[in-house]
Amino acid sequence: MELNMTTDEFYMRRCLQLARCGRQNAKPNPMVGAVIVVPTSADAASPDDFRIIGEGYHVRCGEGHAEVQAFASVSAEDEALLHEATMYVSLEPCSHYGKTPPCADLIVSKGVRRVVVGCIDDFAQVQGRGVERLRQAGISVTVGVLEQECRWLNRRFFTFHRHHRPYIILKWAQTANGFIDDQGRAVSISTPATLMLSHKLRAEEDAILVGRVTDEREHPQLNVRHWAGPDPKRLVVDRQHPLNLESLYMHNIQSLIVEGGRRTLDSFLAQNLWDEIRVETNHALTVSGGTRAPHLPASARVISIQRCAQNTIVGYSNNEGSATLMGTVVRLP
Repeated sequence: MELNMTTDEFYMRRCLQLARCGRQNAKPNPMVGAVIVVPTSADAASPDDFRIIGEGYHVRCGEGHAEVQAFASVSAEDEALLHEATMYVSLEPCSHYGKTPPCADLIVSKGVRRVVVGCIDDFAQVQGRGVERLRQAGISVTVGVLEQECRWLNRRFFTFHRHHRPYIILKWAQTANGFIDDQGRAVSISTPATLMLSHKLRAEEDAILVGRVTDEREHPQLNVRHWAGPDPKRLVVDRQHPLNLESLYMHNIQSLIVEGGRRTLDSFLAQNLWDEIRVETNHALTVSGGTRAPHLPASARVISIQRCAQNTIVGYSNNEGSATLMGTVVRLP
């Protein structure tokens, strides 16, 4: 256990661990984890003073939510303890009828004493209504435990519903001296290990995009071959076929990888239309010339660094936020 970690934070971290198990199959729903604990002593205060009696996560869209799975895992003998239990859930319980009944109503019916919520759900049909339903029923509710971590986990879901566009990840690989090709010809920059990580990313996102020049010159398959998971939807844009973000929204595409050449990447950067950038650099490879890698914008903030032998993958987030207007069209210069 980390120093100075509160009991609420301890069990919310477990919720986040569970939630990540639904990364591929929960879409387009968010990833959610839930944990139910009961005190083992009258003066319980630290994480060691509680016992987990149920836990679960949202496994697959259309099936029971994390709260449903957590209650289902409670043994018959522990059912009687629910009146003194605390339920931890990484995302606000739903309060509406969708493919499943409202989780807020289920929690109320189970008689749980307290609920701890990681973050409020931005989805229009929830947005605080779940918490309100619990409080109206007399349940003590705490909101905002590890809120940043909980929101980050579902950043694609939140971006999609708040801004009516997919979460956009710009991605390129460059040589040690900052080129993305060798005199205009494709060059192998990735290693087997980083290629695997690249395909892992593809399996986790909904669509992948390149420009016409890259498509015609390299004929990229843009599928998942070095990892397990579904292929992203393949998109190609050019001057005659610009990208309409409203169309992606209407097709329920929550995330988009942009792997195009310099012109395509610059078209997104020029409109500040990006949420993350991932740059892979091969520190052992140089070329005499070619196409320069895009310039990182001033708003780029380092959020991750992965080292794989001679290659490094650096992740950046957009400090200023991105274009948010529904209907934005990305046109190549």
